[in-house]
Amino acid sequence: MTYYAPIAAVFVTLSVIAVLLSSKFGKTIQDIPNDRSLHSIPIPRIGGMGLVVGILSGWMLMPGALVWWVVLPVLILFGVSLLDDMRGLPVRWRLLAHLVAAVLLVVGSGLFARHGVWAAMIVLLLTMWMTNLYNFMDGSDGLAGGMALFGFACYGAAALIAQDDMLAMLNFAIAAAALGFLYHNFPPARVFMGDAGSIPLGFLAAAMGLWGWQQGYWATWFPLLVFSPFIADASVTLVKRTLRGARITEAHREHYYQRAIQLGWGHRNVALAEYILMASAALSALWVLQQENKLLFIVLIWLAIYIVLMCWLDKRWADHAAGQA
Repeated sequence: MTYYAPIAAVFVTLSVIAVLLSSKFGKTIQDIPNDRSLHSIPIPRIGGMGLVVGILSGWMLMPGALVWWVVLPVLILFGVSLLDDMRGLPVRWRLLAHLVAAVLLVVGSGLFARHGVWAAMIVLLLTMWMTNLYNFMDGSDGLAGGMALFGFACYGAAALIAQDDMLAMLNFAIAAAALGFLYHNFPPARVFMGDAGSIPLGFLAAAMGLWGWQQGYWATWFPLLVFSPFIADASVTLVKRTLRGARITEAHREHYYQRAIQLGWGHRNVALAEYILMASAALSALWVLQQENKLLFIVLIWLAIYIVLMCWLDKRWADHAAGQA
């Protein structure tokens, strides 16, 4: 039944979202456009429900592969984030849920006992950041679903290389669910993921990366490179806003993908350009996994790529702002 998990995940995700879109309930959770939005009409924000149900449906076909320190935090984050999508929750309660999920991951995985307090603290902070940055990057049609498709498929391929079919299928199920979601979300989107989808996906990017590292299948650099298209954009944007004195929790449209859309690229072109970055990062990570002596070379290449792209977009944005003045 293990190999049917991705098939179940994609079809359940497709079906659940289709049912929700045709139901009254699906129409009650709408993403209403505001001055921070990149869309102009209300869009149902229920895709995360289909995505997470699809993932869990696939996982249920291989219960022997599951660990509580991944499943329980995902359920907590899904429940809290769904409440936030439906009625809105204070930031402190959302962050508390993220902290609880990260603590469960660190404690349950045995990281603290095996590697000590400093390793545990670093992973805890990185998990919380990954959980949140994935949510920050979920602001354009097809973007977050695409990162899940490429990122978790890459994790799955690396697990297959390590001959761990169970871990591979767990990750392929996530990627398959993302593919089912993209059917409804690729530009022009008919449904958004919402926090109920983006928050658990961000956590899973960290959790599955930790799982593979603990098994010795990859080094610490691997998850960072695989998800670098999201990590680079969100982290640099956060640093720039912090240096400027802007509120971290304030909604904005300053991410590089957001500015590319505002410069006239459109959701579809931005998604396709990001897919090239995502696929390239994933393939290069898999290649270096077999050629670790090339790691420094690849890291320098990707640093150069991100710096050039960000500087180019910054210049285009500055010219655009000057033209509007």
